[in-house]
This record gives sequence, C-alpha cells and structure tokens, in this order.
Amino acid sequence: MTFRQFAFNNVIRNKRVYLAHFLSSSFSVFVFFVYALLLFHPDLQGELRSTSRTISALATDGMRLSQVILFIFSFFFCLYSAGTFLQTRKREFGILMMHGMSPRQLRRLVFIENLFIGGASIAAGIAVGLIFTKMILLGIAKLLVIKVGLTFYIPVLAIVTTAAAFALLFGVVALVTSRIVKAGRLADLFRSDEKPKPEPKPSRLLSVLAIVLILAGYGVVMVYVYRYFHSFWLLFAGVGLVVAGTYFLFTQFSVYALRSLKRKDRVFFKRTNLLVLSQLAYRMKDNATMFFMITIVSAIAFTGIGTVLATNHPGLKEMENPYAFTYKMDLSVQKETGVVSLIKKQLADHGFAYDLNVVHAKRLWGRLILVKQSEFNALAKTLGLRDTEELAEGESLLLPGSLFLATQIKEKKEIVPDSIDLGISETWQKNVTVKQYVPTVILPDGHYTVVVSDRMFETVPEIENTQLQFNFFYVADWQNTRDVASALAEEIGKNEFDRFAFDALVLDWLSDKQTNGLLFIISAMVGVVFFTFAASLLYFRLYADMERDREQYRMIAKMGLLNKELRRIVTRQLLLMFFLPIVLALVHSGVAFIALQHLVDFSVWMNSVLIFLSFIGIQVVYFFLIRWRYLQHMYPKNG
Repeated sequence: MTFRQFAFNNVIRNKRVYLAHFLSSSFSVFVFFVYALLLFHPDLQGELRSTSRTISALATDGMRLSQVILFIFSFFFCLYSAGTFLQTRKREFGILMMHGMSPRQLRRLVFIENLFIGGASIAAGIAVGLIFTKMILLGIAKLLVIKVGLTFYIPVLAIVTTAAAFALLFGVVALVTSRIVKAGRLADLFRSDEKPKPEPKPSRLLSVLAIVLILAGYGVVMVYVYRYFHSFWLLFAGVGLVVAGTYFLFTQFSVYALRSLKRKDRVFFKRTNLLVLSQLAYRMKDNATMFFMITIVSAIAFTGIGTVLATNHPGLKEMENPYAFTYKMDLSVQKETGVVSLIKKQLADHGFAYDLNVVHAKRLWGRLILVKQSEFNALAKTLGLRDTEELAEGESLLLPGSLFLATQIKEKKEIVPDSIDLGISETWQKNVTVKQYVPTVILPDGHYTVVVSDRMFETVPEIENTQLQFNFFYVADWQNTRDVASALAEEIGKNEFDRFAFDALVLDWLSDKQTNGLLFIISAMVGVVFFTFAASLLYFRLYADMERDREQYRMIAKMGLLNKELRRIVTRQLLLMFFLPIVLALVHSGVAFIALQHLVDFSVWMNSVLIFLSFIGIQVVYFFLIRWRYLQHMYPKNG
C-alpha cells in the first residue's frame, strides 16, 4: 500500500466524520458554479440590455461580487472545519506516531487527506451543477422575466473557473492545516480528551455591556429611520454596535446567566438541571465564537432575502405611475409630431383597449405643476376615483407628484402647505388656498400637482418653458404590453434635447423585476450557503466533543442515569445550541424589517414571516436529525 492509498483509505474509514464537511463544501462549489454559469452565459446580458441599461452591469458585478464573498467565506469555513477535525484525531495521530510515523509524514498525511476531500467536493459540486444546468437556466429565465428563455450551452468557462478557484482554495486549506498539526508528546496526544477544562469565568461588566451595545445599536438604526437622518456612517455604527454586542452576549452574558442559575439551589438541584446547566456553561464558553458567527451569518441571510422579496412588491410601479404609456411634450419647444397617433395604432394593432387623457399643464416655480380641474376630473374618472367638488376662485387641490412624497406626508415628515404661491415671474404673483389634499399620485411629475378651476388656469400667463402637454394612455392589462412598449421605445427613440419624454410602465416594471430577480438570486444563494455552513458548524462542534461526552454519560449511567433522562439532558442542550443563535438572528432581522417598513409604503411583513418560517422549519428538521444521530452515539451499549 502506497502512502497516497493509505491517506485515501483513511478518508474512507472516517467518512462519517467528514460527511458534513464534504456536503457543505460540495454545495458551495455548486453555488459558485451556478454564478459562473450565469456570468458566462452568451445570451443573458443581451436580453437584459433590452429593458435596462444598468441591469446588465448589475448582473455582471453582482455575480462577481457574490463569487468573491462565497469564495472568502468558503475558505474560512473549510479552514475552521478542518481544524476542528484535527482536534478530534489527536489520539489517532498518537497511535500513528507510536508505530513510527514522523511529524513530517503526519503533516503530509493531513495534506493529502484534505486534497482528496477537496477534489471530491469540486467534482461533486460541478457534476450536480451540470446535471441540473437546464433546470437552473429555466428557473433563472423565469426569475429575470426573460421572454425567450436562456439557451442551453456547455459551460466550459464556468467549469474551468470553478475548478481552478476551488483547487486553489482547497490547496491552501490543505497546506495551512498540515502546517498547524502539532505532534507533541505521545502521552499528551493519548490523553487529549481526558484533560479537565477550567471553569468559565465571565465578566459581569462585559455581560451588561453586551445588552447595552445591542440596545444602543437598535436605537441608532431607529434614529436613522424615524429621524430621517440618512447617513451611511450612522447605519454602519448601528450595525457595528449590534455585532459587538452579539459577540459579548455569547462570550460573556450567556455564561454569566448560566452561572447565576447554578447559584440558585432550587433551580440547580431540580431533577437533571445539575448536569444540564453545568455542561451548558462549558459548551457556551467553548462554542461562543461559533454561535456568534452563526447568528451574524443567519441574520445577514434572513435580512438579505427578506428585503429583496419585499422590494419585489406587486403593483409598486403602478402605485408610482398608473398609466401604461406616458408621452410628455414641452409645447414651448415643439408640437406633437404624430407620436400619439403611433401609440394609438400600436395598441389597436395588438388588440388593447385603452383610455387616452390629454392634460395641459403649466410649470411653476419649485417644481410645481398646474392643471385645470376639468382635465383632472377626467383623469380621476379613468382611474376610478370620485369627482372632486367644484373649485371656486382662489381655491386649489394639492396632490403629491411622486409616491415618495406621498409617503413623506403620510409619515408627517413633510407638512402639506395651507396655500400655494402661483408666482410665474416677478410681475405676476398669485396665492391660492389648499381646499383639499388628495394623497393619490395621479400626475407623476414635479413635486406637487396643483389643481385649480379652468377659469383660473387660463388667467395664469404662459411664458417660455412653462407649457406642457401630457398624453396618458391607461390600459387595464398593461402587464402584457411588452411587445408594444419595446416597439414604441425603439421607434420613438431617445430624448436628446429635452423636447419630449416617453415612458412605458411595463418596461419600468420589467426593469424592477429583473433587478429584484438578480438581487434575489445573489442574496438567496449566498444566504442559503451561509445557513448551510452555520448548520455544519454546529455538527462539527458536536462531533468534536462527542467522544468526551460519551465517556461522561457512560460514567453517569453507572450511577443510575436512565436513557429517558439522557434524552432529556441532550435535548435541552441541543435546543439551546441550535435555536439560541437562530432566535437572536431573527430578532436582529426583525429590527431590520421594522426599519425597512418605515422606509417603504407597503407591507414587508408577509415576506419576512415566510422567510423566518422557512429557515426555522429547516432548522427544526436538522435539529431532530442531529439529535437522533447524537443520541445513537451517546447511548451506553448496555444501558
């Protein structure tokens, strides 16, 4: 048997040890391959460019950034898991050295084993990606609203890029782990599991500081939202305080809380609490960094996926602009040149029923748009709104010109004025009172839309660059006007001299759908990989302590510990280990969603709850699976 064969057989014999590490590594390779598959797809960018100039750049940059993030995190994950397994194999290393293996050969053995596992992970991840390539492309085309779909192709560049990147990653991990192997004395290696652990001694000051930092971080985020003080550094400071507080919560506060419970005799000596609390204190201290990492990673995954799903709210674009097509002209620059007739013809040829409203407006100071009441009532009727009362001389209606402004007024961050100055120039000034504020966006242009009586509208003088004409085409089935919109956008062309503005609601909607689709792909896949890594870290830590725990339970069983009591002890400990980081991550994400809710004008809670329930469901399944496997390993053979 050669040395390589010995290393290979060693990996096969320890397959139960390396299974979680292999599966998680293979999954990260698979996700990286999917990103590369999309990044190098020959059709993807051209289709996206047809609806947005910036989506293509977002797709390319987003995929590359996700690959970098995934690569970096995979490196630290593989390094951590490999280091954890080395700690569990000290007795095995002692046996090998006792039979004549030198420290150099031991390092070489660890290096080759890691290369075998890395190579298998690369092969498995790419193979699964190739098997499901067609399905992946179909799903991505649907998410990105690509009408013609994504053609199947042989992703040679994706395969080469993925294999090269992870070959480098696993090579570096193998080299680093082989260098950190310490041979030590044989006696120390054989008794590595028998050394007593020192009692954890938390700091009371740092324990209190943990709660203070988390609450302060929440407070800073709320100041960012409620006070409308949008500074990146303020938000960064809030997140930083929460991260620091979370670290001290696991390293100090959790141990301090358990130590306080141990001092309460009525709690500590009740049934099996003596064993549960004593072991939990050591587990929390040993695994504090891991719990901290799981919490932060899970919070990022929850918040990222939930935010993307929330911003993909259906009908949001229709709330901003209810018209399928809008053609605005500056009458002081040019007259209508047949574009309206062209839009009518295209809609008629494609069988779409529509309502056309022509609105003449005057641009005032402060980005105010002045319209006459008769044309405003016609718009309101088309949109299914009730008519307003007849306005007298000197009265007006006030409407927000954007959904953002409507939200600002709703949240009382901007006050509706009592009167409006219709000043056109220094020689003509006129004030009108605001009779009623209408919170609906009907004319999506300018800051405010001011509605006055027809008679008063005619008295406002027309000067240069103030005369506008809006042509609003309302189509109930606007989501299906994609072909019409694409043809019109190509035929009408771009507005080079600010003479007109053509807008198609379906193209804006598709652009947003593609943006959100890309963000969902990026955040969901990275989030799922992070969550998988977090679950695997728990498994690694449990396995690292498994031999020590089994010996302890066997000794306690000789003193009368029943199997049902063992199950109760293990269940309580695993519940805390599995769900404390997730619950804290949900709290962090919940605060983030509360902040997000105050920045948008639609509910984000349905998507948030769905994300939370999905991840909790996965964690529950994983908990019962690991609990079953752990108990199978823990039961004394004759117990």
